[in-house]
Amino acid sequence: MPDVIDTLAGFREACDALAAASGPLAADAERASGYRYGHEDWLVQFKRGDAGIMLFDPVALGQAGADWNDFNRAVGDATWILHDSMMDLPGFGDLGMTPQRLFDTEIAARLLGMHRFGLAAVIEHYLGVTLAKEHSAADWSYRPLPRDWRNYAALDVELLIELEALMRRDLREHGKDEWAEEEFAFALREGLAPKPAHPAPWMRISRITQLGRDRRGLAIAKSLWEERDRLARQYDIAPSLLLADSSIMEAAQKKPHNVREFRAIRCLNERVRMRTGSAQDKMFERYAPIQREVKPRVWKDAIQRALDLKPGELPVMPSSQSGENETNAPRSMRIWQTRHPERYERLQRVRKVVNQIGEDTRTPAEIIVKPQILRNLCWLDDPANVDVARFLEEQGARTWQVKLIAASVSRVIM
Repeated sequence: MPDVIDTLAGFREACDALAAASGPLAADAERASGYRYGHEDWLVQFKRGDAGIMLFDPVALGQAGADWNDFNRAVGDATWILHDSMMDLPGFGDLGMTPQRLFDTEIAARLLGMHRFGLAAVIEHYLGVTLAKEHSAADWSYRPLPRDWRNYAALDVELLIELEALMRRDLREHGKDEWAEEEFAFALREGLAPKPAHPAPWMRISRITQLGRDRRGLAIAKSLWEERDRLARQYDIAPSLLLADSSIMEAAQKKPHNVREFRAIRCLNERVRMRTGSAQDKMFERYAPIQREVKPRVWKDAIQRALDLKPGELPVMPSSQSGENETNAPRSMRIWQTRHPERYERLQRVRKVVNQIGEDTRTPAEIIVKPQILRNLCWLDDPANVDVARFLEEQGARTWQVKLIAASVSRVIM
């Protein structure tokens, strides 16, 4: 069982071992989502050749002054093997890691038409090994890491190299190896690219659209979200452990105007308690002292600030939320059917031909082309005069996807 590498001496020794090894690099990362405010990596795991499995503590190493460029030089242009790379690449990039090539076992599983494509399911399918997942939602910021947690983390990379070899074989046999390489290159670029800031992050509140045009309700939701975010950042705690989205929505809908009405909303006056019936409950309880620091009064004050706003100061639902424009067609089929039946019929024809291509190639339709791209195409006023191939490319479709469907879609979109 490998120890966690958290010193400069250990880091340099590990880099030397990785540089001396050869072949692809199995990689994974663990975060403390649901516990801490940020989404940074608290543990990163690697395996390459005969260098063995290595567990790095990136937070401790960062405090010690470790330079991840030394790691980059050690692994060179080795192919990084990840499962669901879009989850881990942003964290690797934030640390300063620069993967040059990628093999994503989840993408490969989807291209191969597997119905279950989680890491445990894919490994069981190819290697006949069942992975335990009991620590997948653990608080990985906890130190020292228990032995069984380290064992869990090590298992996530132990079999990836063997898995990649078998999946490459299947991709070649199905004629999808070039498709896969395009997808891997796309995922690598997207995963490492800087993420633009959300123009209105408070709009991510779950079910916020239920407030519709209730501008006073939106103001309360916005005020509570901003106060919660400020405190979560200050205390380095997950915002949901201070106030749940459902509580924000309840307050926004009820709009308590006095102490009695505020106290009647119990979720604003009680500490958030997460109960899963598992060892996670003890992890959540570690944050109880922080939760007790935040008194109900802060939520009451946030609500009052929203209630005191003048009509001209109230927020509105961004127009992009409706989705009814050419570049972002609505997802609701009710809108298509009731308001735009001709566009709906067009979309059905296009979906039918793409589904047939999916059956012929044994590839899920949503992998052949992103459903939103088809909706955007069929939402156009006059798609018959559009160069379908160019439109697909501009929407982000990869070359293999365009070659596979452009001609067929063009024939039925008239």
